[in-house]
Amino acid sequence: MGRRTADELAKKQRSISIAEFFEKNRHLLGFDNPRKSLLTTIKEAVDNALDACEEARILPEISVELIQLSDDRFKVIVEDNGPGIIKKQVPKIFAKLLYGSKFHKLAQTRGQQGIGISAAALYAQLTTGKPISIMSKVGPNKKAYHCKLKINTSTNEPDIMFEKIMDWPGKDHGTRIEMDMEGSYAKGRTSVDAYLKQTAIVNPHTTIIYTNPLAEQYVFARATDNLPPEPKEIKPHPYGVELGRLMHMAENTYSKTMHQFLQTDFSKVSPSCSKDILQHASILPKAKPKELTRDQIEMLLKGINNTKIQNPSTECISPITALLLEKGLRKEINAEFYCSTTRPASVYRGNPFIIEAALAYGGDQKSDGQIRLLRYANRVPLQYQQGACAITKQLGGVGWKSYGLQQSRSSIPVGPCTIVVHMASVWVPFTSESKEALAHYTDIMKEIRLALQDVGRQLMAYTNKKNKLKKELQKRSLIEKYIPHVADALKDLMSLNESDVDQIEEHLADILEKTRGTVKEVAEKNSEYDEAFANIGKENEKSD
Repeated sequence: MGRRTADELAKKQRSISIAEFFEKNRHLLGFDNPRKSLLTTIKEAVDNALDACEEARILPEISVELIQLSDDRFKVIVEDNGPGIIKKQVPKIFAKLLYGSKFHKLAQTRGQQGIGISAAALYAQLTTGKPISIMSKVGPNKKAYHCKLKINTSTNEPDIMFEKIMDWPGKDHGTRIEMDMEGSYAKGRTSVDAYLKQTAIVNPHTTIIYTNPLAEQYVFARATDNLPPEPKEIKPHPYGVELGRLMHMAENTYSKTMHQFLQTDFSKVSPSCSKDILQHASILPKAKPKELTRDQIEMLLKGINNTKIQNPSTECISPITALLLEKGLRKEINAEFYCSTTRPASVYRGNPFIIEAALAYGGDQKSDGQIRLLRYANRVPLQYQQGACAITKQLGGVGWKSYGLQQSRSSIPVGPCTIVVHMASVWVPFTSESKEALAHYTDIMKEIRLALQDVGRQLMAYTNKKNKLKKELQKRSLIEKYIPHVADALKDLMSLNESDVDQIEEHLADILEKTRGTVKEVAEKNSEYDEAFANIGKENEKSD
C-alpha cells in the first residue's frame, strides 16, 4: 500500500457543525441513558418557561404531562403562560443549537449556552425520527403560531416540516411544546417527580401541574404571589477578565481613549480607579485602545490586578432569600425544625455570587440513613454527579457531630435531616455542559462551608434545647416515681409518725411542682423560634 500525499489527506478534512458534534456526543448534554434523557428534557423545558415568565414579570403557571406510548417511548408535553415567542424566532430557538439571548448577558438566568431545549429536540429526532411540535401565542388578540420542526444536523439549521396560523381558545399568551422520544420512567431520587418537587421548593412563586405516565396528577401550588426581583445586567468586572478577552474588548470598543475604555466597558471603575490602573500599567490615559500591543495589554492586566477595585454590583443576582427558601422547604417537607441563611455576596473570577442554605430536621424524615442533600444553581435542581460537586465535598468537610448529627470522618452525615444549598450567580461554573455539578473554586467552596456552618449552629441551638427539655422530663419522672419510697425510708430511719410523713411528702411535692415550672419554661423557650416564624409568615401573607 503506497504512501498517501498531503494533498490526498487534505481532501478528507471538513468542518463539523455543532449539531453533528452533539449528535454523536449527546452524553455531554445529559442524554446518556433513557431515564436521564427524559428528565433532562423536562428540566430544559421547565427552565426555559420559568426564565421567560420571570423576564416578562408574569407569575409562572406550568403544566407538565408525560404520556407513555409504548414500553420505551413517551410523549412529553410542557405548556406555560409566558409571553410567547414571535414567529420568526420559534424555529431557531427550538431547532438550532447555540442560539439564545443569555450567553453574553451578565445577569442571573437558568439557561446559559442556548443548547438545552434544542438538544432535547435533537434527541427526540434521533430516537423516534419525528419532529417536535411547537405552539406559541404572544397576546390575547393575536393568533397562535403552530409548527413542526426538525434539525438539519449538517448545517445546524431548522427544517420547518409544517406551519400554520390558528386560534388557541382559552389561552391569552404562552408556549406549548410536544415531542415524542425514547425514555424510561421510574420514581426515585433522580426522577422527574423529584425534580419538579425540588423545583417547587426554590421557586415558591410558581404553580406546577404535573401528570405522570401513571395518570397521577400533582399540583405544586405557589407559596407567594411576589415575583423574585428582576436581575439587572452588568458589565464585566476587571478582576474576571483574562488576557485574550481583554485584547478582544480593546479591539472592538467604541471608546476613543484608554481612560474612557476602562470606565465605560467595565463595572465599578471610577475615573480615579481608571487613573490608578493606567499608572500601574505605565499606559497613557489618552492612548487609543485599538492601537495597544499585546505586551501593553499584558501590562494593563497586571495594572488591574495591582489596583484595588470595588466588588461587582449584586443587582445582577436574584437570591431566593432565607425567608422564602425556608417557606418553600416547609411547604414540601414535614419536619419539626427549620432554619435558613443567605450569605453576603462574594466574587469568583470577577463574577458575583451568593450562597444560600436551609435545613429541615426531624418530623417524618428517616433517622437511620444519610441526610438528604438538595443542590441548586440559579433555582435549578442538580440531581446527578453529586459526588463530583463542590457542595457535597464541603458538606462532608463540616463537623456535623457538634451540631447534633452522626457522622463518620469527612462523609455525609446521618440523621433525620434535609439540607438545601443554592448558588445564585451571573455565571455558574459547572463541571460539564450537562450542568449537574459545581466546579471546585476556592472562593465558592469557602462560602458554601460558611453557609452550612451557619445552619448547623442554628440546628445545634435547637437540639441543645431539646436535650435539656428531655433531661428535665426525666428528672421529673424520677421524682414522681420515688416520692413514696423516699418518704417511707425517712419514716423508718428517723422513727417518724404519720404526720411527719405527710409533711415530707408535701415538701417533695413542692420540689416536683418547681421542676414542672422549670420544664414549662424550657418548653416555652423551645417554641419561641416556631412562633416567631409563624408571625413572620402571617405578616408576609398580609403584605402579599
